[in-house]
Formats: sequence, C-alpha cells, structure tokens
Amino acid sequence: MAETDRVSPWALRVATAAALGVDAVVHWRNAPAYDAIGTTLTQGALFRAEAAVAVVVGLLVLIRPRRSSWLAALLVGASALAAVVLYRYVDVGSLGPLPDMYENTWQVPGKLLSAWAEGAAVVLAGLGLLTRRGSPRMDPLVAVDGDR
Repeated sequence: MAETDRVSPWALRVATAAALGVDAVVHWRNAPAYDAIGTTLTQGALFRAEAAVAVVVGLLVLIRPRRSSWLAALLVGASALAAVVLYRYVDVGSLGPLPDMYENTWQVPGKLLSAWAEGAAVVLAGLGLLTRRGSPRMDPLVAVDGDR
C-alpha cells in the first residue's frame, strides 16, 4: 500500500469531522440567542440538537468509517446546509412544531462559516462514500443480495 493510500483516507475522515465540528461549534455558540424563538420547540433547542448530532457523526466518521457513517455525515451536512439556505432566502413560517426561522442575512456571527463547513462536509462525505473500500457485508446497515 502506497503512503498516499494510507494518508488520504485519514485526511478525508479528519477533514469531514472538522467540518462537522465547525458546524457544531457555531450552532452551540449561537443557540442561546435563539432560545426565545418558538414555543413547543425553540430554535435554540434545534441548534443544540444539530450541534450534538454533528459531533456524534463526526466522531463516528473518525472511529468507524463505514458507508453508514459517511452517509450519516452526508445527511447531517446536507440537511443543515439546506436549512440555512432555505431560511436565509425564503420565509417559510412555522411548520408544525418547528419555529419560524427566517433570517434574511448572513451577518449573524458564524452563520456563513457554518454554511461553508456544511457544504464542505457534504462534499467530503460524498467523497468518503465514493472512495469507501471493502465489502458491503462488513457494514451491518448496508443490505447485500441475499441479506434482505
């Protein structure tokens, strides 16, 4: 195995976890400012949940880089990026228990940084999925013909 074959997967894992870490830090730090937005479920609570999930998935990619881990990282990054872009440009209003999170600016501290990190997490996790080696049988969350 060439030296770059050993370094690249680690670099990809670390970069993905770092991107999710940036997302987590921004959401955690900004959460208190959004605690008053919403009734049943506040925007601050959603920010804390996003931060926690991003940390857990980032650690999962570092510790157990399976297809399911990469897919989870892709979904966390994509959902967070979709939400920040949607609520930046569209006033969706309240959706069920979700508060109205419309905020037509990128000037909130860390908001743009978080969006870039989420985009990076999507790209990096996608690369992780594409470059994942090994048998799908090794990943208990991926069905293989005959295992269904």
